[in-house]
Amino acid sequence: MRACGGRDVDCDVLVVGGGIHGAGIARDAAGRGLCVVLCERDDLASHGPSASSKLLHGELRQAGYAEFALLRKALAEREVLMRAAPHLVVPLPFIMPQEPGQGAASLVRAGLFLFDRLARRQLLAGSHGVRLSCHPAGRALQPRCQQASVNSDGWVDDSRLVVLNAMDAAQKGAYVLTRTACTGARREGDLWHATLRRPDGKEKTIKARSIVNAAGPWTAALLAALDRPNPERLRLVKGSHIVVRRLFEHDHAYLFRHRDGRTVFAVPYEREFTLIGTDEVPYAGDPADAAVGATEIAYLCDAASAYLRTPVTPSDVVWSHAGVRPVSDNAGRDAAARDYRLALDDAGAPLLSVFGGKLATYRRLAEEAGDLLCRKLGRPAPAWTADACLPGGDLFGAQPQDRSVLEFDCWSSSMQVHYAFLDPALVRRYARAYGTRIHTLLRGRTDIDAMGEEILPGLFEAEVAYLRQHEWAQTAEDILWRRTKLGLHLGAGATAVLQRWLEARPPLVS
Repeated sequence: MRACGGRDVDCDVLVVGGGIHGAGIARDAAGRGLCVVLCERDDLASHGPSASSKLLHGELRQAGYAEFALLRKALAEREVLMRAAPHLVVPLPFIMPQEPGQGAASLVRAGLFLFDRLARRQLLAGSHGVRLSCHPAGRALQPRCQQASVNSDGWVDDSRLVVLNAMDAAQKGAYVLTRTACTGARREGDLWHATLRRPDGKEKTIKARSIVNAAGPWTAALLAALDRPNPERLRLVKGSHIVVRRLFEHDHAYLFRHRDGRTVFAVPYEREFTLIGTDEVPYAGDPADAAVGATEIAYLCDAASAYLRTPVTPSDVVWSHAGVRPVSDNAGRDAAARDYRLALDDAGAPLLSVFGGKLATYRRLAEEAGDLLCRKLGRPAPAWTADACLPGGDLFGAQPQDRSVLEFDCWSSSMQVHYAFLDPALVRRYARAYGTRIHTLLRGRTDIDAMGEEILPGLFEAEVAYLRQHEWAQTAEDILWRRTKLGLHLGAGATAVLQRWLEARPPLVS
């Protein structure tokens, strides 16, 4: 690891945590010219991000609490992220059925009216009402559902969004160290001396001018390890999600208000499936052990069955995942707890801790963190990510464009023509997952034989090599469940087959 600026310092910023906030902050800081090291004790996006609802939304329930600042940030960011990563972040219309006895439909329309005006829409359609008897989405619902409101939000492959932020950070000079734990750090003058432990148990001490604590549900634990006070009263909440075979054929999602007042959604997922999830519940225990229990599965099945014509039972569940995140108990209202707070400890070398936050506002959070770090380190540099594409997002040029969102399908079709030696469905998957990075994956390959071994159906050696070389993938789970979702399509045994294949090859030198 080189010294920063010729000084006896390994980095300006050590970011601890490889979730969406850690990766976003590493990208922002590296793009401002700071020397950055990002360490993650497991794989990138291996905890909260990969187990989220994958929705970029402003949450209508917050409007009742007048959390306008949070709403405005979340709503505005949806279109910023769509332009930056049009292959990953896509518009998703939501159907919100209005049932008799659930309250006045006029209140829902008023909330959506507020949504439409809090942030300017250029890519997302405005909200409107529909008669379900005249709408394709009505056929999948119980007959009692006659009226609905429609609102457009965004969907994102959250695990890949984390990886793209880390890739961009690395392209701008950051060191990304996966499976590397920060086991402790001490302040000495204006530097942190941090100990990093690799999977083989070897430790290395690096000197950093600042540390960013972006450890998510382990934020408090890291503060304790650094012997620093915790300025927040934190509690953990868990979001649970199940995946079943596709329950409806259209491309809209549903947002249901269950009889107990909790919000339940059903989202088209991976072409052949439906993702069902709900609000968060309190969680106690090790965040690494979070899982969806039988009670939660039964609840989600019951909630979906209350609205959909096709009943959902626990035996229909093909996959489930849960994510844990910390929220502040200092806030008096749940909605406020969903906003983020950056806590700066500058009694010596700076320590910046991230509390709260959500997927939709990660870029804004990273931008504010970058402003703070540059100011404290005496390295002023302007914010830049609002007008920059993420890797693969530059479909029609280096700058984010509406065209990249509106014409993505056309661009994807052109890739199928360009790489006509591959099955069109495979090229569509590559285009959606990798955007313009498809050209890096397929560079020099002009026929199917050049793709190498087909390790599993639809998974060629060429893609595995790309993921190992460019995206820090090391294990079969990294590849099948985080970099792609092929694990859903390939069934039982696929992970073991790929893991054996990987273990028979030499590891990449890191």
